[in-house]
Amino acid sequence: MTGNGTAGRQQLLIVDGYNVLRSGSRYRNAPDEDYTDDTFNAAREMLINDVVNYAGGDYKAVIVFDGAKNAFSDGEAETVGGVRIVFSPAGQSADKVIEKLAHDARERQVETLVVTSDATIQDTTFGFGVDRMSADGFSREVGMYYEEARLDETPKVAQKNTVASRIDPVTLAKLKALRDGAGR
Repeated sequence: MTGNGTAGRQQLLIVDGYNVLRSGSRYRNAPDEDYTDDTFNAAREMLINDVVNYAGGDYKAVIVFDGAKNAFSDGEAETVGGVRIVFSPAGQSADKVIEKLAHDARERQVETLVVTSDATIQDTTFGFGVDRMSADGFSREVGMYYEEARLDETPKVAQKNTVASRIDPVTLAKLKALRDGAGR
């Protein structure tokens, strides 16, 4: 899905979780502010899966969700499929966590892509020299990848790959004649 031409160089992908869920066309079925709804949890799981697939081996990926209003959020990261999932600590916005991650990556000269449609984050992270992708751009790119994968897989699965299918017709006829004649 990636193939961005930076062979051997690890890049950082930072995803503004709730912003992508609210702004990305793939995830618009998520409900409003009550983050306990099963539909919302399904959309969040879908986003995590999409980021795992998008990151592949090209990116170290972090999804940051806003936990500022959750008194129990400690900002500790959890890893799912190689992707770090972070809920910002209580009292601190996801925006601040994303800005710090982008700044720190730039200090280490790590190429960074931030996925968000939040104008403030866009302005701040551009100041750090990182690349940006909109939430809807990410949604479209992931959707196109899955569509291409389905189209590519159909012919591969439908055709049986045998030795006989790889031998030219003349040689195949000679082999069949040998086989049929060998039994006499």
